[in-house]
Amino acid sequence: MKYDFDEIIDRSGTDAENVEGFRQYMFPGEEDIELPVPDEQLIRMWVADMEFAVAPEICEAVRERIDRRIFGYTAVFDSGYYEAFGGWCRKRYGWEFPREQLVFSQGVVPAIYELVGDITAPGEKVLFLTPAYGPFKHACRYNGREFICSAMKEAGGRFTVDMADLEEKAADPDVKLLIWCNPHNPTGRVWTEEELQAVAAAASEHDLWVISDEIHCDLTRSGQRHIPMGRIMSGYDKLITCMAPSKTFNIAGMMFSNVIIRNEALRKTFIRKDKLGGMVNPLSLEACRAAYERGGMWLEELRAYLDENFRFAVEYISENIPGAKCSISEATYLLWVDMRDCGIGTVDLSRFFAEKAGVLVESGNKLFVDNAEGFVRINLAMPRALVREGLERMARVAAEVSKR
Repeated sequence: MKYDFDEIIDRSGTDAENVEGFRQYMFPGEEDIELPVPDEQLIRMWVADMEFAVAPEICEAVRERIDRRIFGYTAVFDSGYYEAFGGWCRKRYGWEFPREQLVFSQGVVPAIYELVGDITAPGEKVLFLTPAYGPFKHACRYNGREFICSAMKEAGGRFTVDMADLEEKAADPDVKLLIWCNPHNPTGRVWTEEELQAVAAAASEHDLWVISDEIHCDLTRSGQRHIPMGRIMSGYDKLITCMAPSKTFNIAGMMFSNVIIRNEALRKTFIRKDKLGGMVNPLSLEACRAAYERGGMWLEELRAYLDENFRFAVEYISENIPGAKCSISEATYLLWVDMRDCGIGTVDLSRFFAEKAGVLVESGNKLFVDNAEGFVRINLAMPRALVREGLERMARVAAEVSKR
């Protein structure tokens, strides 16, 4: 490989949420929780950013921008960024959109927070699949909207849409918005064309707005193919697509995301409510443009490395953690593991593995939404030596519990 994904990077002293912020996020009100190892010896497999160095091509682009020596008010004025991102979507997904539909947000989550309030009125409801990414729920509560959950079916570790249930809930006249996660977080599903068409048909039949969160679209396993909902619902005016280079290239701290809004009235509302007035961080803009223009080779090597991390992790868990069930995620760098039959005897698996093993993982309905109890989400975007150490610690404490 050209790039070194085995390098272990010291992130201490960088104000990283991954390193310095885990106590407030995972254990709010209990930040003094006692752990078995010093913080610097924890294996951090929780928040969805990577332990890999950012592609040198992106770092070089940022340095080049720094050398210009002025960082005044900045917005996206020329067509360069659109050409970079639009070209990426055409080449990889066979999907394109007019430049005027592309607007920006500091992140996909802030965009969803804003869009839920812009699209729905008090008394109207939001629908999404569960288990779900926690901020979908938080966005609804922030805006005072009720959310409706459609539980996914699970068989042999594979999750699918319960179309009968989804269609029934979509038919509720108070449901106005579907938040669709494509690929799905936390289960890692890459939706097939047939699944997407079925969901699109249900949404269009009931005239629902659709926010398609596609932030993990670039992080598929080898042989998997991401299909944007924009390709399936090609003429549907009520579709909003959210993508970003943040997860793909480990630049979430740059706070820059793409929001493609077809409906002109909604797009104008979204722009008008932008508290930054369209301004963006000049370094973020340069980093994200460089990611799409120069980051393709880095991404291909990253995906190959992640493929091996998943293969190793699933094999290790099946051989060393009795009762645990998981399969290689079709996308994301997150492994969704069913530990309900491991005999651990607690629903707070995050606390259990933090206190007993010195491993940070996210788990349960506390951090996700519905149908997540007994599951843990393990971040595998780190050098394989750290993946091995984290899983070995988890296996040791799971074995100790099973012997009781």
